[in-house]
Amino acid sequence: MIDPCCAPHSRRHFLASAATGALVAGALADAAPALAWQAQPAGASGPAKAVLEPFDIADVDLAESPFLHAQRMTEAYLLSLKPDRMLHNFRVNAGLKPKAPVYGGWESEPTWDDINCHGHTLGHYLSGCALAYRSTRDKRYKQRIDYIANELAACQKAADSGLVCAFPKGPALVAAHLRGEKITGVPWYTLHKIYAGLRDATLLADSAASRAVLLRFADWAVVATKPLSDAQFETMLDTEHGGMNEVFADLYFMTGNEDYRALSQRFSHKAILNPLARGRDHLDGLHANTQIPKIIGFQRVYEATGDAKYRDAAAFFWRTVALTRAFATGGHGDNEHFFPMADFESHVFSAKGSETCCQHNMLRLTRALFLQDPQAAYVDYYERTLYNGILASQDPDSGMATYFQGARPGYMKLYHTPEDSFWCCTGTGMENHVKYRDSIYFHGGNALFVNLFVSSSVNWKEKGAKLTQVTSFPEEPTTRLRWTLEKPTALTLKLRHPRWSQSAIVLVNGVETARSSDPGSYVELARTWNSGDEVELRLAMELAIDRAPAAPDIIAFTYGPLVLAGALGREGLPAGADIVINERKYGSYNDAPVKVPQLAGDPDKIVETIKPGAKPLEFVIASADRTPVRLVPYHRIAHERYATYWKIEPAAV
Repeated sequence: MIDPCCAPHSRRHFLASAATGALVAGALADAAPALAWQAQPAGASGPAKAVLEPFDIADVDLAESPFLHAQRMTEAYLLSLKPDRMLHNFRVNAGLKPKAPVYGGWESEPTWDDINCHGHTLGHYLSGCALAYRSTRDKRYKQRIDYIANELAACQKAADSGLVCAFPKGPALVAAHLRGEKITGVPWYTLHKIYAGLRDATLLADSAASRAVLLRFADWAVVATKPLSDAQFETMLDTEHGGMNEVFADLYFMTGNEDYRALSQRFSHKAILNPLARGRDHLDGLHANTQIPKIIGFQRVYEATGDAKYRDAAAFFWRTVALTRAFATGGHGDNEHFFPMADFESHVFSAKGSETCCQHNMLRLTRALFLQDPQAAYVDYYERTLYNGILASQDPDSGMATYFQGARPGYMKLYHTPEDSFWCCTGTGMENHVKYRDSIYFHGGNALFVNLFVSSSVNWKEKGAKLTQVTSFPEEPTTRLRWTLEKPTALTLKLRHPRWSQSAIVLVNGVETARSSDPGSYVELARTWNSGDEVELRLAMELAIDRAPAAPDIIAFTYGPLVLAGALGREGLPAGADIVINERKYGSYNDAPVKVPQLAGDPDKIVETIKPGAKPLEFVIASADRTPVRLVPYHRIAHERYATYWKIEPAAV
């Protein structure tokens, strides 16, 4: 958030073709059995078929791991929040008496009135509860979803309108925006979160009440925006509007209503779409997370229409950001904006780098593109950002989340409060850690893809097959998989050979069966499997450096997909100093001078001086004054100062 022609399909089919929580996967037509991209010409008017399908997250179980711990922390946070407090302003705007006092932070405090994000938390909360319900089947989440939906229905009835909102000026803010008047804040961005939450509640939690509210809300938008000319609509889209195009493409798939598909195209910002579709990078200076949800929507509109320009724009944007603009962690940007990579040195050490919402949305985009074009390069980025951006964003002790994850040397991660912050990244944090199971496995035709090395199992009901993965990755670069089958079954198992591993060795029932020297690919095992068959994948993790071409003397250390951070202790930090209310003060919190070790040597060879530490995944490097610096996985850093990037000084003569 910026601060100052198709019949309806079944819900199960939608889940099979859509990214849970984000719902950005392939179109709803039957997935093609051939694993090949089915391109359509520009201007095509029929849905584009998906190549792969995700598994329903209800069919994937997580075993003990940091990911399951993070999920449990978010579950506890979701259950601690009070729906009536989030509903306060919605009821006020509908002329109903609120049932509980409103929450603080972005939801009510004057400091943030200008951004008009009041109510966004409720949308994220619905998505988080829907994901948690789908993952756990804990009825408490479904009860909360249905309660909120019924309350919103009461608001619609009382106001005699499909619009539900929590803005201080109520519907008047939206009306002014539609008239083209000057406003403050981002009303469509905020409304998008509510649309998305109701969509997720409908599809993941089978909430009929949510569906009824969603469709009335959607029909309101169709009518409210109809008078706008194309030029007026495009001007309106200059203001941040989240992924409204994605939501209406989803609604088209849910209902077959052509009005929704048409509105998804109107909500596609042509000032961003057209240059990207032509392969032109015009991102410098743009607010990053204003753009990414639009791009996710472009991909979804492509799936709804088959119009290749939307696909081309999404794919080019991903290549530009993931491959040329990303930090070692997978994050990007400074103070929420894209910057010229030629100026990397001026931005890399900012305390306001790598907004967590951007990483959340880049993973949603990555997943959507992978489903249409299953290349390992997408998963390499996904894995890197999952560990170093998403898992790293949660306080493992409180379950709270970061806004920025900057690389200012000696700074620290700052987390939101439980009830007085409610940043955009608080909202995406409610979703991030209850959807880890949505991207471990995929399937297409007769093939099962194993993308991530996480202790888990997947139940492929259509094949009568269950695959269980047991691993201590990343502590050890190996994973073991075991089949449980109703009968001998011919299937293809596709194991990712990550870009960070020079080799991949596969053993079946203890016998070497395949060997790959092609990092960034898949090892394919096509055979008739028997219940009890075991597969072992052996990889190789190595120390390496990551750097931008424009600043070759500024490096980050990596080990496999993990970024290693210098663990610099808690000097000058009182207890609780990393739990904060105001995200605008990042960089001024805890800004007392602190001595940060300097590293010296040849940037190309300094990695060779790193030694193993006392624990798995820990290392030691000597600073310029020979003081040892402990390097640990960045995602494990919490409650202490750190450094992820180092400007390497010349070695003393």
